Amino acid sequence: MPELLIELFSEEIPARMQPGAARDLERMVRDRLTQAELTFDAIHAFAGSRRLTLVVDGLARLQEARVEERKGPRVTAPPAAIEGFLRSTGLTREALVERDGIYFATLSRGGRETATIIPEIVEGLVRSFPWPKSMVWGDGRLRWVRPLHRIICLFDGGVVPLVIEGIRGGDVTEGHRAMGSRQPFSVKDFADYRRALEENCVVLETQARKDRILDGAHALCAAQGLEMVEDIGLLEEVAGMVEWPVPLLGRMDSAFLELPGEVVRTSMRTHQRYFAVRRAGEAGLAPFFIVVANIDAADGGALVSAGAARVLSARLSDARFFWQEDRKAPLESRLEGLKGVVFHAKLGSMHERVRRIEALTARLAPLLGADTVLAGEAARLAKTDLATAMVGEFPELQGIMGAYYAAAEGHDPAVVDAVRDQYKPQGPSDGLPRGPVSLCVALADKLDTLVGFFEAGERPTGSGDRFALRRTALGIIRILLDAGVSAPLRPLIAYAGVGVAASVVGSVADSRLNSLNYRQLVAAFADPAAEFAAAGQLEQMFRSVGERQPADAMAFWRGIDDVTWIEEVFGFIVERLKVLLREQGVAHDVCEAAFALGDDDLVRTVARVHALRGFLDLEDGANLLAGYRRARSILDAETKKGPLPTGGPEAVLGAPAEELRLIEAVISTTPQVTAALATADFASALTSLAALRTPVDDFFVAVLVNSLNPAERDNRLRLLTSVCSLMERVADFSLIMG
Repeated sequence: MPELLIELFSEEIPARMQPGAARDLERMVRDRLTQAELTFDAIHAFAGSRRLTLVVDGLARLQEARVEERKGPRVTAPPAAIEGFLRSTGLTREALVERDGIYFATLSRGGRETATIIPEIVEGLVRSFPWPKSMVWGDGRLRWVRPLHRIICLFDGGVVPLVIEGIRGGDVTEGHRAMGSRQPFSVKDFADYRRALEENCVVLETQARKDRILDGAHALCAAQGLEMVEDIGLLEEVAGMVEWPVPLLGRMDSAFLELPGEVVRTSMRTHQRYFAVRRAGEAGLAPFFIVVANIDAADGGALVSAGAARVLSARLSDARFFWQEDRKAPLESRLEGLKGVVFHAKLGSMHERVRRIEALTARLAPLLGADTVLAGEAARLAKTDLATAMVGEFPELQGIMGAYYAAAEGHDPAVVDAVRDQYKPQGPSDGLPRGPVSLCVALADKLDTLVGFFEAGERPTGSGDRFALRRTALGIIRILLDAGVSAPLRPLIAYAGVGVAASVVGSVADSRLNSLNYRQLVAAFADPAAEFAAAGQLEQMFRSVGERQPADAMAFWRGIDDVTWIEEVFGFIVERLKVLLREQGVAHDVCEAAFALGDDDLVRTVARVHALRGFLDLEDGANLLAGYRRARSILDAETKKGPLPTGGPEAVLGAPAEELRLIEAVISTTPQVTAALATADFASALTSLAALRTPVDDFFVAVLVNSLNPAERDNRLRLLTSVCSLMERVADFSLIMG
């Protein structure tokens, strides 16, 4: 079957862009072939340091013939309209078909040859390829990730003629820069292409390059009683940097192992792209490393590994100097230096952020069962390592180095853990902080980040999230849910918001807020289980502070002086939680029904979601839902006519037995539901509601709601209102679709 081979040969493509480029190339060609109605059997894309390659197997030589029916004007349309339709179709009036007074034209179009379509496809994808970053070069206007030099375009054994900005399609490519043929060489199909690349020291497939790295590294380590520390991300990156991977074992000075292991590994990984090595069966690092060369040297790589060791030694010598110098000053003394570290232009310095986090930890500590003194100490120290030389050189180690320095100074282990874990969890696979103090500091850090950037107008958009606020929100959710922190979230958001406002509107306002409004806010939300009933009081506090500020501070306060931002931040967190639940298989409508009650205790709300999900899967749940819908439909219809009667239903003498039984069921079920909701036992609340199923069914079978007797009608409407209201205390069943 015919085969299409495309290679886009350029200068070095950044390793981080290669996996996405291969996916984009396959997707774009697949979409364009489908749009052109060209059938094919399989399509595969490959990415390497200097080339993107794509092969399509079983590509049809010709488009399938198409028959198209086109609707035209009415028979009674003006002659000009009919003539225009004839010109657009190329037909005569006799060739048109009339149906129901309308002209239709049947057009038969023969398929184009694939070879004439391929140049359009290739040029379209080259000119519109979605590189994260691209460039132009020379006098041309073509944009590519790096200068594009050659294009292979072969179909059915022949070159497809095309020219893009002076680059002609052909059958010629190049091998390895140093080990391949000095001259470009031609290929005739994909099998020949793969073979020729291999002969010229280029491994086409990414997975094959990774396998060569792993197999070679494991063999080198095993011979010395060592094992390589696995690093999937580094393996992916290195495999994209080399065409002919040759792992080499290097040796470093064992004195460097006195440094924290994270320092050694970061220096290897981030700056040099080396793999760390340890003794087989041991946790600590060994004085060796694996470097992957892109050349099979005549000396077995001795010169390469020696050079790599010299470069690494220079890096680690610097790190050792930083390690020794940083420990000469206690972490607490570095707080003052954080005044010169800007967190964000609109959110003040890192010193101000530390003060906000410290205030938040005092609020959070009782909720998480953390020692308030230790939590405050951890919050004060958490960011101090940003002022150290080690973190200045290795920003990836912030928090980690702070923990090492805190441990060296003899701080409580809970404080050390909190400093180290303050940024956790950073992703869905990342672990949670250890212990209540760590949870407290990590949650305070994330609340301050999320609320602060919302107040600063740096909200995420559909196309961007510069400050990873979605990840921050998920971190808040995971801490609250996994740690089982049952507490209202709105007061915590409000508290964080006032802290941000206090630290950025000026020293005078800052002192007033801390002396007056912080105290009022803490008093307003002293009970963690209290409802957010103090919103009006909080708004009044904001306005009173805003009125006392100088004019240049008022612009900031415009976004602070009402409580709508609290709901905005809360809604953002809730939306992230809904996405998380849907990914876990919870139906959209079940989520909406549970969240509609507006409960800002996420632990309680998720428990409500799962209980509702389980209840609706039962026959009792499905049948009760059907009864609710019927009752709600009647009430909604009556609401359109006028206000519904108020009050509870009465057991009137002579009323139908089914009506009396439903009234009795509602009366007996209400305290059961109330008690279950008080303890957040939503499964028991729904089980109690299930007792209404039979009385509701019997009521609708035997009782006419819209009785001609107004008193009977009003009483029955009150009864249905009671049934719906009782059910809606657990969830908004009107939002259940299925």
